[in-house]
Amino acid sequence: MFLKKIQQQIEGLEQYITQSPIQQQQAISALKTLNTYIQNLEFLQAEIQTNLELIKTVEQELLQQNETLISERQVYHDLFKLAPNAYLVTNAEGIILEINYTAAALLNVFPSLLIGKSLINFVAQTEHQLFISKLKQSLNEKSVQELEVSIFPRDRQAFNALLLVKAGRETSGALGALQICLYDITKYKQAVSEQKPATRETLNQLGGLRVLFVDDEADSRELIAAMLMQYGVVVTTVATVAEALQELERSRPDVIISDIRMPDEDGYTLIRKIKTLEAETGWRIPTAALTAYLAEDRAKAIKAGFESHLPKLAHPTELITMVAQLVNRF
Repeated sequence: MFLKKIQQQIEGLEQYITQSPIQQQQAISALKTLNTYIQNLEFLQAEIQTNLELIKTVEQELLQQNETLISERQVYHDLFKLAPNAYLVTNAEGIILEINYTAAALLNVFPSLLIGKSLINFVAQTEHQLFISKLKQSLNEKSVQELEVSIFPRDRQAFNALLLVKAGRETSGALGALQICLYDITKYKQAVSEQKPATRETLNQLGGLRVLFVDDEADSRELIAAMLMQYGVVVTTVATVAEALQELERSRPDVIISDIRMPDEDGYTLIRKIKTLEAETGWRIPTAALTAYLAEDRAKAIKAGFESHLPKLAHPTELITMVAQLVNRF
């Protein structure tokens, strides 16, 4: 509207100059140039208005997306708080930043009273150094780290605990936090301690036994292989399900042991493919799964088709006993 008024005034001035003989041509030329600029300004004004409307539309979409994200974040936060498993978030020093109701119940303290407190207060004094060292180490690891400690809840009996630790974010999204899953493994440890170990005669028969071990972590492959080789077991290690299947095309092992948590294809994928291979070839290969100290993990592994199950942090004698039982079973 403002530009229109200016243009009308210029047109009136142009008519006035036309009637005056003094420098008529130069003035008319200048006015025409000015009029062109005004028209360009009108075009720019229209374009700006269009862009403003577009920006307003985008702003509304972003606001809607933000509301959706806030709503989804609240859902995940509620799931975290109400999850049946014990979850908490700490920093590298073990200071509790977030904790759900199940974890707080294990420690026998209200969740709100635990925020800002150190988890190390509930760890056995003799394990403090190991605990902090493992937490700091976990910040630089991409995979889930496992730590077994003794937890002393407030006014309750101590229990054996397994901590699955992974570097991640706080529920607010901040970096540098540790996500921890806490499990009471006391009953499991008691059950394992009651297992009858393999006899020396049985262990002597393991020499020459061929074991295929599948795990994406090099340290774990080296450790398990070293344990088994002490008893004369011939161990082949691979890092992926694809490599395991390639190895099975070349030879048939006496036992297959596989980690469950692996990227891309996990241990459950492997056992399905092994069962398919057994159906096609008529083979029967004893298989065992390596998992955390969880009853549900063991039940899931057995249901999936594994004949046995063992936690990664198990004592070497438990591993040897399991292998001996597997080969004697078939």
